[in-house]
Amino acid sequence: MEDIVQELAKTIDNFLKIEQQNIDWDFKIRQEKWSNKEIIGHLIDSAQINLQRFVRCTYEQDFKLIYAQNEWVAASHYQNADIKEVLDLWILLNRQIIRVLINYPEDRLDVNCDTSKTEVQLHTVKWLAEDYVRHMQHHLGQVA
Repeated sequence: MEDIVQELAKTIDNFLKIEQQNIDWDFKIRQEKWSNKEIIGHLIDSAQINLQRFVRCTYEQDFKLIYAQNEWVAASHYQNADIKEVLDLWILLNRQIIRVLINYPEDRLDVNCDTSKTEVQLHTVKWLAEDYVRHMQHHLGQVA
């Protein structure tokens, strides 16, 4: 888990080093596409859902926790939020995820969580953590 936590911390640090004032946070290519601000909002939603998964997996097995990404982004109104607040929330949530993962019980890394909307799709905590970092890197690459 230490490697995953280091990669997560490095990903966050690298993103925070870019010239954020040069990013057009509000521009949308098309109305149905997310702006850069909404992409960070989506990463906030992902952080919230995955933080719950990581915490609950320390004491539960095979529970189901899903989210509807487009609906969450719309309901959270990230497009109308101040970008500093959006980034601050994203940073704080990820610091908490790092705190949880760095102290994760070794004997719980293979606990499963169902992430599917329909058919059961069980993933281990370790897989979820690795996927979380990959997912974040993908979306941050869209912004930077």
